[in-house]
Amino acid sequence: MLLSQLSAAASPLSQEQLQKLQGLVAELNPIQQAWVSGYLAANANTAALGGIIGEAAAPAQEAAPLTILFGSQTGNAKGVAAQLEAQAKARGLTAKLVNMADYKPSNLKKEKFIAVAVSTYGEGEPPEDAENLHEFLVGKKAPKLDGVKIAVLGLGDSSYEFFCQTAIDFEERLQKLGAESVVARADLDVDYEEQAETWIASALDAFEPELKAQQSAGGANVVSAPFGAPQAAHSQYTKQNPFTAEISSAVKITGRDSTKDVRHIEIDLDGSDISYQPGDALGVYFLNDEALVDDVLGALNIAPATEVKLGDDTLTVRDALIEKLELTQSYPGFVEKYAAATGNEELAQLITDKAALREYLEARQIFDVIRQNPSDIDAQTLVECCRKIQARLYSIASSQAEVEEEVHLTVGLVEFEAFGEQHYGGCSGFLAHRVEEGTKVKVFSEHNDNFRLPTDDNTPVIMVGPGTGIAPFRAFLQERDAREAEGENWLFFGNPHFTQDFLYQVEVQGYVKSGLLNRVDLAFSRDQAEKIYVQDRIREKGAEVFAWLEKGAHFYVCGDATRMAKDVHQALLDIVKTHGGKDDEQAEQYLKELRSANRYQKDVY
Repeated sequence: MLLSQLSAAASPLSQEQLQKLQGLVAELNPIQQAWVSGYLAANANTAALGGIIGEAAAPAQEAAPLTILFGSQTGNAKGVAAQLEAQAKARGLTAKLVNMADYKPSNLKKEKFIAVAVSTYGEGEPPEDAENLHEFLVGKKAPKLDGVKIAVLGLGDSSYEFFCQTAIDFEERLQKLGAESVVARADLDVDYEEQAETWIASALDAFEPELKAQQSAGGANVVSAPFGAPQAAHSQYTKQNPFTAEISSAVKITGRDSTKDVRHIEIDLDGSDISYQPGDALGVYFLNDEALVDDVLGALNIAPATEVKLGDDTLTVRDALIEKLELTQSYPGFVEKYAAATGNEELAQLITDKAALREYLEARQIFDVIRQNPSDIDAQTLVECCRKIQARLYSIASSQAEVEEEVHLTVGLVEFEAFGEQHYGGCSGFLAHRVEEGTKVKVFSEHNDNFRLPTDDNTPVIMVGPGTGIAPFRAFLQERDAREAEGENWLFFGNPHFTQDFLYQVEVQGYVKSGLLNRVDLAFSRDQAEKIYVQDRIREKGAEVFAWLEKGAHFYVCGDATRMAKDVHQALLDIVKTHGGKDDEQAEQYLKELRSANRYQKDVY
């Protein structure tokens, strides 16, 4: 609303003051108006703090805030960091929340209080947005941090060998530079919520005295302006409060003779406020196989109707095992608890050898551990040995600009044979074999700001998505088509066989025909004697790939983290060296600069 449109009734100013203000504004150009606006805002904040603006007033020394740095692969660490920020501000402490990807490492020398929340993925690797800071801390430019107070929280999955390794790295590297931990590091497993709350309270208890003391001395507490930038709307449906949606379609999209079973899943979000962007993920809660649950209960001689408590809920042990508890993804914590509860000496001995335990678990689901080690265990104790079921995250394969109140997924069935039986992944088995049209499923969206289309629709993009890694690029293409984006699009896709495994073939060919897809390079590894993968196609087109990068293209990779993403990264390095005339160090720096500019993004698992 313009000042000229205000009336005295709508303003706290008197009629005389309002007329004077309108007269003054009328004499100012836009730059002068902006300066006056900033002056008035600063004056109001100073007055609110009891400060005095005057020629003789000495400038207050700015108090150092609690800087909360997060590195998040799936959004969990970001959520914990945001919770820490909110609780710090509720205590009246100054705090700022910063994604590690957006943090300038050179600012470390200015910090006094640092909290870190970071996840670990793969073989103990930092998430994408934490890579640069993680590396900076061991470099020659890392500053001395004597007197800096820190607190570190790690999130991970104990079913992996390098549990919370990134958090360990950060704490060790910060301490080596002179920083002091004010609270014990927390290494939290997938069921982390309660422990995270406890750690947050402990960390703030430790930080609070010094933060408040220096805030009082500096008189520089931060007062938020009442009319700040609009905040993005958040759905009421979250990981803790998922939306109950309906499956509207579940179709196999690989051929009858394919070695892979991939399903295209469509879920109806009508009635929810869930929104998502291309690059986001969908969290899906699943039900365990009822037949396997009954088999386990039979092996343990537990009556299915026996009631158990899970937190504040009371339900039957059968319902708890089907709906609430993890029985497919194996992890050391279950074996430890089950061995202690049952007095199983063989399992207890296995726990003492970490390498042997991981080898044991690699071939088994929790179903197998229980059935192969039956015992007289009561229902409540069995439940307490298990951890809560965790939603599985899938890259979203649709754009809401195209599908509106739906969300699409591309799900590869996890399956393997062991002990004479076929085994299936928890969620992929549920979606592939135990759902039909109308089946209810609990879901929530997980935003991924580290995997986004360019804001400029004229920017070219290169997408590398073999197998189910094509999912987010289907969303990208739908979005760019809806936007009528002018930027060029190049897709690299691979799978074993052209006739059996060309996912979304008709759609891809349609985008080529319409001109949306300017280039497509395919790598069907088993269609010739010599195996060909996407990284091989990238090398073949090295000159063109480098030319696209030089003209500003964004480069995206989605899919397997352990081999494919690393092989593609190496292919990129080789291309930059060959076609950019750079040595090893310069090529690495070239890719780092792409990452820093958000032009090289990965969504890998």
